[in-house]
Amino acid sequence: MTARPLIIIDTATTHAVIALATAEGMLVEQRRWEAGYRHGEELLARIAGLLADRGIAAQDLGGIVVGTGPGAFTGLRVGLATAKGLAHGLQIPVVGIATGAMLLRAAATASGANVHQLVLVQPAGLSDRVVSRGGEASRILPGGTDADLGVDGRLVAVDLAGRAPDDATALGDAAVAGLADALCVAGAARLAAGDTDDLARLVPEYVTLPRGVLMALPDDGVVVSGGRGSAP
Repeated sequence: MTARPLIIIDTATTHAVIALATAEGMLVEQRRWEAGYRHGEELLARIAGLLADRGIAAQDLGGIVVGTGPGAFTGLRVGLATAKGLAHGLQIPVVGIATGAMLLRAAATASGANVHQLVLVQPAGLSDRVVSRGGEASRILPGGTDADLGVDGRLVAVDLAGRAPDDATALGDAAVAGLADALCVAGAARLAAGDTDDLARLVPEYVTLPRGVLMALPDDGVVVSGGRGSAP
């Protein structure tokens, strides 16, 4: 790699994803592991391991691409905080990319479907779901309600094994497998265009919040009150 490489981080699903990419957005290597909701225990060590195995110092990185969700509170908080900390410490740019949009793009690549035919569902708490469609804002689907697939829609289910049709969870697994590649392409394009994010304004899209937490502050703090919500 002649130009400075990029590091990719996504913790929006139960499978943490890190990757190394060229400045042009070509995936060099990705690593995925089932983190559950324990992303903070291994993320930095895994990133350090990936860089060491490739003989790259952190100071050699040219930018950071981080998935912003939607996803669960714990994982997203760790991923965004890690990306911000690295960007600040290394004085390199960071871009946040919607994980849901990239999962849809990866699912479309894997299935050959048009991205607008696909409907992504992820867990939001114990029974609700979060639904993402191409070009639309994600929304919460109450438990017991099915996503509207339209005439030719296909369901992509992530982190819903045993709670969604097998073909939907299989396509969801394919989407997660292709997530790093999709993030590389989208993130590198934004970095190349100078379309970077302000650290103070880069915030995640949570699907659920722990009890008492109403919102995330731009500096990664939280406002705590007697609000509703439960951890996933």
